[in-house]
Amino acid sequence: MGRSTSLVPAAPTPAPAKATALHGTVVSAGRRPTTAEERGAKSARAKRGAKGGAGAKSGAAAPRARRGGGEPPSLLRQLTRIEQDGGDGILVFGEGETLAVTSLDKEFFPEDGYTKGDLMRYYVRVAPVLLPAIDGRPLTLKRYPNGIEGPSFFQHDPGDAPPEVVRVEQVMTEEGQQARLVGGDLATLLYTVQLGTVAVNAWQSRVGSLDAPDYAVLDLDPGEGVPFSRVVEVASLVKAELDAHRLRAAAKTSGSTGLHILVPLPRRSTYDMAATLAEEVATRVARARPDVATVERSIGARAPRSVYVDHLQNARGKTLAALLSVRARHGATVSMPVPWSRVTRTFDPRAFTLATVPRRLTRWGQEWETVMRTGNAPAVVRAATGAARRTV
Repeated sequence: MGRSTSLVPAAPTPAPAKATALHGTVVSAGRRPTTAEERGAKSARAKRGAKGGAGAKSGAAAPRARRGGGEPPSLLRQLTRIEQDGGDGILVFGEGETLAVTSLDKEFFPEDGYTKGDLMRYYVRVAPVLLPAIDGRPLTLKRYPNGIEGPSFFQHDPGDAPPEVVRVEQVMTEEGQQARLVGGDLATLLYTVQLGTVAVNAWQSRVGSLDAPDYAVLDLDPGEGVPFSRVVEVASLVKAELDAHRLRAAAKTSGSTGLHILVPLPRRSTYDMAATLAEEVATRVARARPDVATVERSIGARAPRSVYVDHLQNARGKTLAALLSVRARHGATVSMPVPWSRVTRTFDPRAFTLATVPRRLTRWGQEWETVMRTGNAPAVVRAATGAARRTV
């Protein structure tokens, strides 16, 4: 099926919040880079200078240096021009850092007509909100080199020769110390798309504190044929249980058929705490309303038309579709933050897509940002997890 609405603009739509490129990292306008960021930028420049500024792709010619030291054209304009000129080219970031991109005109969502270039432009537009949410988090890639209707495969490592501009860190895994792509800058995010990745799947903890998750998650997963109104009903039960423990939580669509409910945790929390808290809430909801909610893993053992309250994602190395991640589904639906007042029976998660989210993000993302920034007090979380252990 052909493209229903062209997303290759003559004049690209501006990002929802003004941002500037700092050595490949998007920084919200008005926020001065931290000392750590300045040190990291200087270190990265020194490292690249020592290596002679390796290009983003073997055999790809680096663009000529710009006289006068001016900033490169916006990434939105660069991406549009490259797609219109055949699909292959080199993106130029601040400080002259580059990333080779190819096949931007390839349809990644054939039924909807969205291209690889459309996907990259979407991530550029939402980067001021998305990048802080995944900063420092190891990423797991699920690659669709020929679009969502083609074969796919998982990739955990960054590959044999990742471009110099992307962020790679050594991460201790069950298999030992391994290199991983790490989120937080736009070059790395666009590189994952260049590899054919659609969704942003990130850890719940960050480099430097990988044993300390930032949040506990409850994944409301409806069975086949279960209407979203039933998911909303279960979400309200989960919200009531969290309120009873005085726990703040934020909701987002999964980008598929369910909802993700995230409970922010204080610093130095453990995955055991996250798992205990999530299990307690899920179990209480399922016991109170077994007709609509279940913690039964076996699909065959679940009550008809029930929603699985999955609390088992709270473990080191598990990943979750990140805030604003596009999902590899027809419609190019997005994992969208949702204010609790909007979680009603008439809510339709299919309305949030690659094409519609950027213009709605400012209004819909404020509650999410407030909850995740304010978090939950350590004493409140300790009381909730302590109550859970006393009921075991």
